[in-house]
Amino acid sequence: MIQVLRNTNEIAEAIAEMLFELMNKIGNKPIHIALSGGNTPKAIFSYLNETYGKRIANQRFHFWWADERCVPPTDEESNYKWAYELLLKPIGISNTNIHRVMGENNPEQEALRYSEEIRKWIPVENGFPLFDFILLGLGEDGHTASIFPHNIELLTSDKWCEVATHPTSGQKRITLTGKVLNNSEIVVFISTGASKALVVQNVAIDAKPEYPASHVKSQSGEVIWLLDKGAADLI
Repeated sequence: MIQVLRNTNEIAEAIAEMLFELMNKIGNKPIHIALSGGNTPKAIFSYLNETYGKRIANQRFHFWWADERCVPPTDEESNYKWAYELLLKPIGISNTNIHRVMGENNPEQEALRYSEEIRKWIPVENGFPLFDFILLGLGEDGHTASIFPHNIELLTSDKWCEVATHPTSGQKRITLTGKVLNNSEIVVFISTGASKALVVQNVAIDAKPEYPASHVKSQSGEVIWLLDKGAADLI
């Protein structure tokens, strides 16, 4: 499903509505949410805090990360840092409900450790964890999470987490693999700006196989695209 909205604030509103629906739908069970990094998520986190504050601080929410750069949690590039400072800390989410990737650790060991933490908390179906909600971005090269075109094999890995490498900087990252993404209940792609219009068309409409994001198709749930007018310009 594709929704075209006017701006980032409206995208944040749509995400808030989905989270409130999850609260009502999933009884008293924990709700497992995986976040992504980037400038658009930063704006969304800020808006959710400023608009909803503690109304969205349901202590059944457990927060995870779809990917993380291998940097300390205080680093400006840390996906955890911005989610924590802009949203999770201000609304009062308990630290026990925040499951960060420890980017300061050895990458290979951390991929294993994070997989085990996921196994401890999240129900397993079809051999993979069942996240309730995964928020993903879309790179201009068609990558999502940290599955880039040059390591597209991570889409079919049987591991839950893998070490990925940025194609330009060589920076290592920890990422959920494609089979985990595709096993989730709800996947939400967010994309904004005219610079993303072509890749949105190539992925959301044409599903060109060379783009990793084209292969994200939730097997048991649904994939939702939340776009602003710029990103939707070619569809």
